Amino acid sequence: MADADADAFMHRLDPEMCVVTAAAGEERSGCLVGFSSQCSLRPVRFVVWLSKANHTFGVARDADVLAVHLLGRDQHGLAELFGGETGDEVDKFAGVRWTTGHGGAVVLPDAAAWFIGEVVQRVDGGDHLGFVLDPVQWDAGDRAGGPLLRLGDAHDIDPGHPAE
Repeated sequence: MADADADAFMHRLDPEMCVVTAAAGEERSGCLVGFSSQCSLRPVRFVVWLSKANHTFGVARDADVLAVHLLGRDQHGLAELFGGETGDEVDKFAGVRWTTGHGGAVVLPDAAAWFIGEVVQRVDGGDHLGFVLDPVQWDAGDRAGGPLLRLGDAHDIDPGHPAE
């Protein structure tokens, strides 16, 4: 398949975006993610793919747990913060409400919904690494049922860390 054909196919997909946060030692980080999915029914597993060029990748690589946050369409500003800034230059958590969850995970309680997953496997996918998660703590949120932020809603966000 030619690159243009693959791009045309992928463009038709419009996945939900999520913010993935990680903490290891005293360091915390988070980024906007467009590649994620449930990947097993029994046991329930979820995979998030983090760019190896991203600041969050380095923290997540050393973390035992990650938090995955769904955003509502009205939370574009939060998506822009975690997708349009880099943790190499900015403390993304300075201006947002956050708390600590299971295993020291960084949770954004204002997200539409969130879960914390223990990292059970890491899978190399090229320029991204997949973190397979076993969900252990979650909150479906009081905003459940509203429209979620999708890739098409985030096209105007310039990445804080370009893919390399």
